[in-house]
Amino acid sequence: MAEIALRGIQKSYGSLKVIHDIDIDIESGEFLVLVGPSGCGKSTLLRMIAGLEEISGGELQIEGRTVNLLPPAERNIAMVFQDYALYPHMSVRDNMSFGLKMRGSKDEEIQSRVSHAADILKITEYLDRRPAQLSGGQRQRVAMGRAIVREPAAFLFDEPLSNLDAALRVEMRLEIAKLHHRMRATTIYVTHDQVEAMTLADRIVVMNAGVIEQIGKPLDLYHRPASLFVARFIGSPTMNTLPASLTYGLLTLLKKSIQLDETFGYGGLDSQIVVGIRPEDLIQCSEEDAWVTGELLVAERLGSQTYGYVEIGHSKMLCAEFPRTSDLNVGETLHFRARTESLHLFDPTTGRRITPV
Repeated sequence: MAEIALRGIQKSYGSLKVIHDIDIDIESGEFLVLVGPSGCGKSTLLRMIAGLEEISGGELQIEGRTVNLLPPAERNIAMVFQDYALYPHMSVRDNMSFGLKMRGSKDEEIQSRVSHAADILKITEYLDRRPAQLSGGQRQRVAMGRAIVREPAAFLFDEPLSNLDAALRVEMRLEIAKLHHRMRATTIYVTHDQVEAMTLADRIVVMNAGVIEQIGKPLDLYHRPASLFVARFIGSPTMNTLPASLTYGLLTLLKKSIQLDETFGYGGLDSQIVVGIRPEDLIQCSEEDAWVTGELLVAERLGSQTYGYVEIGHSKMLCAEFPRTSDLNVGETLHFRARTESLHLFDPTTGRRITPV
């Protein structure tokens, strides 16, 4: 498998710059996920790696070779598209073997590779059907099989599960994870679904407006987000954020004063900050011990756990996690505090994490 290196990658459309100096080193066999909201540039970046978009600046290397000017066919990569991109008039077998035939591969090799890929993906019984006779999940398996038979240096996935229903997305996510574990292929995977990113990735690249907000392992991003954007994007439900001030180690949150330990630093006089608290880090408590108090507006019972959405004033909503057996009543008043070590502090101007470092 291949190492892939991006050095100062840029993309511009005329005077409009949409990708800004991207630097990423992707290890051989790594599963890297590009995640971010619609329009952040993740699919454009993937298409530049594939050779489907021209690189405006910087250098792209695959297996130590600079490929900026090489056409897609010469980059030794395979791409799986969101809409499958199958030939409707061809059988599954012919769809999977088409690329190999165009490369002049021998019939015996083609048959062997197609049979092997079909066996891996459990689509052998569908080889003589056409795409219209398959379900969405089966068509996605065919698209993946077409990529596998090429034995490329790297696989590129562009939101491959977004057209599937929720249950099928979970099933296909597991199939992709099992496939990667079996093949250990270098994989770059684009999604806007942070659950997909958290469950599939060795590392995640969080993108926002054409720049990288943070790169790291899934749980590192969850527990130590580098910015408010990452804190709010990674995690479901999202992190609660509240305005506060920090004065020489004394945190003032909604008129409640909380003494922080020295790992948080002490800032200057009355430094305005944003405090982040994950829903699972909020603890129900008595009114006397509470940092925040509010009225329960919605109780979301999901079976394994329950989430409560509490209005704490000025139309500000707070999400807290409760045990699944919790007896919650809409309209009741609830009180919460948190352990200080679970707090995340951010600069409200730059959005960057400030403490603990």
